[in-house]
Amino acid sequence: MTTDASTALAVRQKVQQFLNAACIGNLDLFKKLAAQLDDGKGLAQTVADVKDANKRGALHFAAREGKTEVCKYLLEDLKLNVDTKDEDGETPLIHAARQRHTATAKYLIECGANPAVPSELGATALHHSAGIGDIELLEFLLSKGVDVNSQSDAGTPLIWAAGHGQQDAVKVLLEHHADPNTETDDDITPLLSSVAAGSLACLELLIQAGANVNVTAGGATPLHIAADIGSPEIINCLLRAGADPNVTDEDGMKPIQVGAARGNRNAIEILFPVTSQIQTVAEWTVDGILEHMQSETGKEQDESRNLKEVNVLEDTATTKLLVTPEAKKKAAEAKSRGDDAFKQKDYLMAVDAYTQAIDFDPTDATLLSNRSLCWIRLGQADHALADAKACRALRPDWPKACYREGAALRLLQKFDEAANSFYEGVQLDPENKELVNAFRLRFLSLLVWYLLLLVAFEFERFLCINKLTLQHLFLNLQHISLSSQKISNSIYMHSMKMLCII
Repeated sequence: MTTDASTALAVRQKVQQFLNAACIGNLDLFKKLAAQLDDGKGLAQTVADVKDANKRGALHFAAREGKTEVCKYLLEDLKLNVDTKDEDGETPLIHAARQRHTATAKYLIECGANPAVPSELGATALHHSAGIGDIELLEFLLSKGVDVNSQSDAGTPLIWAAGHGQQDAVKVLLEHHADPNTETDDDITPLLSSVAAGSLACLELLIQAGANVNVTAGGATPLHIAADIGSPEIINCLLRAGADPNVTDEDGMKPIQVGAARGNRNAIEILFPVTSQIQTVAEWTVDGILEHMQSETGKEQDESRNLKEVNVLEDTATTKLLVTPEAKKKAAEAKSRGDDAFKQKDYLMAVDAYTQAIDFDPTDATLLSNRSLCWIRLGQADHALADAKACRALRPDWPKACYREGAALRLLQKFDEAANSFYEGVQLDPENKELVNAFRLRFLSLLVWYLLLLVAFEFERFLCINKLTLQHLFLNLQHISLSSQKISNSIYMHSMKMLCII
């Protein structure tokens, strides 16, 4: 029994190494491990059969990381199926397109990949290239005859592009006759998506193409959403195009009331001259409307109304992709698999699970944080840093995101930048004893290292001292020599920042 378990573990580890070799593009190691895994079925069949829990094989991983040379070996030497699908119905081409690996995506198409193949959610490579603004790939896909109006659960490529504020992508799609008034099952249109994304440039392009400015989704018009956001430029643009300021939403509120409930005075001032008087508002002035709505709407009611207005975004490919309840559920399931794999120290499997979770719910910063940590454990510093930065973008006030960024920068030996990230993390949460103690212990160990170097008179060659003088360094050491119980967290972090070492 023990022997069988040991054998199974060894095979699993080899599979992990095999898929990781595809990820990092180490073709020599990949070939070596493939030969070791071959149990007589032949190299091509062996490679085709090796997949992770989400049915993603070597070609999926290589395409997702833009490792074109590995893809060439798999397709030209081993003759693997270029359109093989994973558990979510995604092909290697979709993986490459989503990660903006343009050259890899074009190579896959040249090898026969069908660019029109959709995932289970209906998204094709065209949707992803539109959403991220990969114009080169977008035009290439359109030149291959991919339907410019192909629908997905989150709408057409034009909705994806508009919802991400991708002006150039919107322009290209419209030039290829994309329908500016296409709708999802929930009545979301490209124009609604552009307003929700706050993209004036996309909005203007869509209006020029004939998009309806008075469309409604969930009872809200584009003008309601613009008033909620409080963008004067977008409100004015909509009004010039004929948007009706007197349409009411499902709660019976006009755009001016929505803006007032949010406290957007600029929106009220623009809408006031063109809005018919509301009888329930005693004082029909800008201040009167603002005061009335603020008194009518408590904090909880305001947040609830805001969610109703902005909820029209949830089924669009806006700056935060489609996150339906079903997608969130699948993301949670994938995260659970990732957590289990991480506990087993199967970091590649964890990366794959977290990636699947992120695909379902790209708004969850925790998933990016977890995947960043896995990349660190795998020694993939660049990937770790990319995830950490994306995590900070989603949650700029989260100390752990700063810590992930610092850890990745440290692995890249960018010590000065790492120190800044750690310092910013403690500034955000100076009472977080776990983080502060971790920083403190790390710093004290480095202090010993520094003193040893100082004794060797070689510190200038090893330390990133920037423009600090030796006098400044000794001044820091005097601060550090005080009792650690009396030194504030900020001094510790400042010292680390000055020494540029973590």
